[in-house]
Amino acid sequence: MYAEPIELTAEEQAILERRMRSATAEQRQVFRARLILLLAEGRSGKAVAHELRCREATVTKWRQRFARARIAGLDDAPRGGKAATYTAETERRILARLDTPPPPGFACWNGPRLAQALGDVDVQFVWKVLRRHGISLERRRPWCISTDPEFATKAADVVGLNLHPPDNAVVLSVDEKPHIQALERAQGWLRLPNGRAVTGYNHEYKRHGTTTLFAALNVATGEVQARHAQRRRRVDFLAFMNQVVAKHENREIHVVLDNLNTHKPKHDRWLARHPNVCFHYTPTHASWLNQIEVWFSKLSRDALKGASFTSPAQLRRAIDRYIEAHNANAKPFKWTKSVVTSSAPKPNYANLTR
Repeated sequence: MYAEPIELTAEEQAILERRMRSATAEQRQVFRARLILLLAEGRSGKAVAHELRCREATVTKWRQRFARARIAGLDDAPRGGKAATYTAETERRILARLDTPPPPGFACWNGPRLAQALGDVDVQFVWKVLRRHGISLERRRPWCISTDPEFATKAADVVGLNLHPPDNAVVLSVDEKPHIQALERAQGWLRLPNGRAVTGYNHEYKRHGTTTLFAALNVATGEVQARHAQRRRRVDFLAFMNQVVAKHENREIHVVLDNLNTHKPKHDRWLARHPNVCFHYTPTHASWLNQIEVWFSKLSRDALKGASFTSPAQLRRAIDRYIEAHNANAKPFKWTKSVVTSSAPKPNYANLTR
């Protein structure tokens, strides 16, 4: 049977030679490129088959494929395979099932329950779909949405104070941590039967009362000023504010507060006596904008968690020691929240509106 000779363009010649010399190309692609190059030299199919140690029918196959589709004809043809066990419709069924109530007696769905409810879907595929969509059925995260109609304005005011405080002014983040418990519990090192030693504390404890801590964080320096009290009352809050003002005498003071009732109502007389002080309130349910909350978390983690106290007085002394150690190496917190465009007006600190 007559076979039409192979004639290559310069571009096809370069592609095939590059493919044949490639160290990373698949061997089958190298084989086909070499086969076509040999045929392009005018060799017969029998001679090419002998050199490449293949059947002459294989040479004829790739000669015909190249003649029909050129370089693209050297790629593998689509192959059939086993039909997919699960389809896009199966995935939609899994996701739709999540919108229905779980079986009676259960509070939530999980992989095995979903597979059992669907009846014809393997649990492994259920988990695969959930992972693909980033769905974790066991994880529960709380949230608190601010319903404050002036959220943008108030948030911009607080953020502006933290990032660009007024010149020659002191910005303080103020709040209280109430009902800190003085818990007495066994703690220390425990020797296990295998000789290993671990440190920890007993889960049983004895209560010895509580104390309340008022604290003010200097946003610019990270230093903390604090006062202890038995209760969280308006009179205790104002007593602490008198202490704060005395420390920053003759300075313009901006105080960031949450919306607790002891912070807000009927402070006009106190503010009238302190014209250099301005209160700025975080939006409702947005106390996370108040940096003192971050410091309270550090206090709990570094000085209170797992510690043992036999009296509120001992607890207060421990807190005072922590504050002293903190202030010795105080640094301001760094805000890393992304910038969000807002139509809220730029805060004006020229007039201390109370």
